[in-house]
Amino acid sequence: MQKHIAKELKQQAEIIAQRFSHSSREGNLSNEKFQVHEIIPLSDDAAVVYFKKTSGKIGMAFFYNIKRGASKGWKYFFPTDSHIQGMSAVQYYKIEIERINFEHNFK
Repeated sequence: MQKHIAKELKQQAEIIAQRFSHSSREGNLSNEKFQVHEIIPLSDDAAVVYFKKTSGKIGMAFFYNIKRGASKGWKYFFPTDSHIQGMSAVQYYKIEIERINFEHNFK
């Protein structure tokens, strides 16, 4: 991961930790505080971030980087098992699209 991208990711992860630590946040019934525990880069544009909670538990968010346009920057979500199962199928469809599009390079 390029240095400037890594710095932007770390900054965004810290912001999310602060947001999720607010006692008034919907779903924060135990008034938990979050801190960035570990950032695991998966590629230049994707990472997993572990957040340690005051309960001692770990929360995991998937961060992805959009490089340009109105949505530019690091986005995230806390995936459920259902999200992960669904995303595991995306690789198959991406390969299919590449297979279909390949011939268009020669027209």
